Amino acid sequence: MKLAAAATLSSGWGLAEEIASHPSKLSFPPLAYDPPNAAEHRHELPHGAVAFLVEDHQLPLIGLSVLIRTGDYLLPREQAGLASFTGEQIRAGGTKTLSARDFDEEAAFLASDISSGIGDTSGRAGMGCLKQNLDASLKLFFDMLKNPAFDPERLDLSKTRSIQALERRNDRVAGVLRREFGRLMYGDEHFSTWESTKASVEAITPERMKDFHQRYYHPSAFVFAVSGDFDQKEMLNRLGEALSDGWPGQPANLPKVPAPNHEPPAGVYMVNKREVNQSSIRLGHLGIQRDNPDRSALGIMNEILGGGGFTSRIMSRVRSDEGLAYSAGSGMAPGTYYRGTFSAGFESKNPSCAQATAIVLEEIARVREEKVSDWELEAAKNYAIEIFPRFFATASSVAGTFADDEYTGREKDYWEKYRERIAAVTADDVLRVAQQYLHPERLAILGVGNVEEILRGNPDRPEYQFRNFSPDGEVHRIPLPDPLTMKYPEG
Repeated sequence: MKLAAAATLSSGWGLAEEIASHPSKLSFPPLAYDPPNAAEHRHELPHGAVAFLVEDHQLPLIGLSVLIRTGDYLLPREQAGLASFTGEQIRAGGTKTLSARDFDEEAAFLASDISSGIGDTSGRAGMGCLKQNLDASLKLFFDMLKNPAFDPERLDLSKTRSIQALERRNDRVAGVLRREFGRLMYGDEHFSTWESTKASVEAITPERMKDFHQRYYHPSAFVFAVSGDFDQKEMLNRLGEALSDGWPGQPANLPKVPAPNHEPPAGVYMVNKREVNQSSIRLGHLGIQRDNPDRSALGIMNEILGGGGFTSRIMSRVRSDEGLAYSAGSGMAPGTYYRGTFSAGFESKNPSCAQATAIVLEEIARVREEKVSDWELEAAKNYAIEIFPRFFATASSVAGTFADDEYTGREKDYWEKYRERIAAVTADDVLRVAQQYLHPERLAILGVGNVEEILRGNPDRPEYQFRNFSPDGEVHRIPLPDPLTMKYPEG
């Protein structure tokens, strides 16, 4: 009976001739994937709005998001927090025709997930709903975008919660590390490092939020991404009708996002968190902007150095070889509007932080001094190429990717030439960009943890000391600021 079944399989499907005798003899056709074309999904709407529509009829669901040309960068330092509060309260504070509670109940009744927010350089709003509830959900969504009421009670509750959170802003090591590393990289005068204070939060009023909304929430500032079970022509009509009604005020003339005017100071810096037994270390300097022609080679270099998880050099040595940290790595994050940063870091027990830092510095030096191996190069390039379809894996990701590109002004042929640029990277390129863009002498090294134990180090490995990493041989202390005023102690 088994022989008969085998014969049937062999004769019916031709498996006898097709099955390889050994896995090494398996062969596969080359992967072929053509990315979608942004122009095929792009549509212009009334009053200058743009929409990217991607149909997907697998499930009766529709997702809509919109990017809004606004952000924290538009406000002076003393108004830090106003933009983010405005973005939150656009959703939380009801509309001119629906109280905050009624809006919540209507959204819940429709099973519609509606959100809103504002970050450093953009605002966002989103809606997800069942196809059968599309019209009612769209009506609710555009009422929120156009006519927010900024309910005073909801605002007061949010301000109270925010001030309570400010009181705890020095508690978490990760939060302190992020804040102080940003200050080292971009300085105190750049909007990206401004923090809200108790005074700036208390100064937020419904009137200020209404003024901010009126200045920046206009169709000309909107870039939509819509995906799901809809007909394209009908969706365009719905969006056009929603945007055709009069909007208050006039569109703002937006300034460019400002670049920092700051040179990160090389050296070793420490923030004391005496109560922790595991400290966080991050080191870095300024990197590149997104339009840099060497970004592909730098991406491959960073993948090999520390961005590639367990296969990267930093992770292999710090975790696998020495057992000094659970996680370690590096990042080369190109900035969209100004230079991003190169950084590397880890968390480790206090006494072993200096040794782990030394290993990271050794790996940075090594990638600048010798070519990477053929295996490392091919593995990094193959990974970057093979994950390419993930950027367009779903209708939502297609629409969202193209909307982000439209908003930030990415070059039109970026995705078309993405794999070609990666495939062209050579070991010589990796060595060249490592030497050109990695600067060990410019590194700012920041530690947050129990400073006394960090500096004492491991008595069994006394050769590893943080003062050895400092250009001036000093370890500079950064005091914790008052959490409510963000004023740092002098001296």
